[in-house]
Amino acid sequence: MALKSNRIVGAEALVRWEKGSSMIMPDEFMPLFERNGFIIKLDLYVFERVCGWMREWLDLGERPVPISVNLSRAHLDDDEFLGAYIAIQKKYEIPKELVELELTETLLADNMKNVEKALEKIHHAGYLCSLDDFGSGYSSLNILKDIHFDILKLDKGFFKAAGPEDENGKAIIEAVVRMAKKLKMYTVAEGVETEAQINFLRAIQCDAVQGYAISRPVGKSSFEQMVFGGRRDAARGGAVR
Repeated sequence: MALKSNRIVGAEALVRWEKGSSMIMPDEFMPLFERNGFIIKLDLYVFERVCGWMREWLDLGERPVPISVNLSRAHLDDDEFLGAYIAIQKKYEIPKELVELELTETLLADNMKNVEKALEKIHHAGYLCSLDDFGSGYSSLNILKDIHFDILKLDKGFFKAAGPEDENGKAIIEAVVRMAKKLKMYTVAEGVETEAQINFLRAIQCDAVQGYAISRPVGKSSFEQMVFGGRRDAARGGAVR
């Protein structure tokens, strides 16, 4: 949610594995997929589903918001990885400005050269690229000095650590937001759970927030209600976040 307009301006596609009546969370199956290489197929599957939904919405006259999809470490070893994404985007005729690929900070430390090349290709293709979980690793400042991302997503750990009376924690968050703005990056605070956190982030001019204070992860139909206002011609089925 954008803090100036209080409007939904973006979303993030999350993956869950339904097994019978239970739900398996990503941290339980993603490590296996990363080891056996299946993660590449999963990433492309998610991207194609998102593009398919956007095509539905566009055909219905709706105005979708960008939905970010994760770009896993395995893609960075292939210089031609972006070709598959471009083919899917063109297949569904999705406007380039709606495509947002997301890299997590933790995978960058040992892949800086590959990340630089990948980011150059992403920008050349006309897509957005966000840095997720900023602050969860130890190389954050070097990353921001050397590589320009369009969107900086502050890790939820910032807000778990910074309580209402934690002035040091608040000072760090404010400094990060100011630094990102000087580097011309859009700022998103993740894991926001309280109205007090929203008010603080609005006061320091953070651009947007996501987290339980706005919405828990929802399925596609609920997402359409949030973004399109429940118009009768909203598409049906699937799951977004």
